[in-house]
Amino acid sequence: MKILGIGVDIVDNSRIKKSLKNNLFIKRIFTTKEIYIGKKIKDKNSYYAKRFAAKEAFCKAIGTGFRDGFNFRDISIVNNKLGKPFFLITDKINKIIKNQFKVSSFNFFLSISDEKKYSIAYVILQKK
Repeated sequence: MKILGIGVDIVDNSRIKKSLKNNLFIKRIFTTKEIYIGKKIKDKNSYYAKRFAAKEAFCKAIGTGFRDGFNFRDISIVNNKLGKPFFLITDKINKIIKNQFKVSSFNFFLSISDEKKYSIAYVILQKK
């Protein structure tokens, strides 16, 4: 198995807290599923800050950034029953990875964490 890309991002939580006051920010950055789950979460700032960092780290891992019609809403982060976060891999993401890295099978590994002031995400893209 070969590592194809690594991405990391850190976010100042106060910046996200200010941005959350703007409903357009939420709709522009987060998927319908993330917003639905976010409504049930007590600490919305932490929830959204970690996901913002994860989306940025994802783009760094794949090495494309947000361009050519690829945007924040194309990346969705959910949690399994035990709370482990993971990316939902869409056809669009699948196509980008296969074109960028010329691989047919891959895995993403995601770790997110936060403290009072900061949220961080770390992403590894690996060839199966």
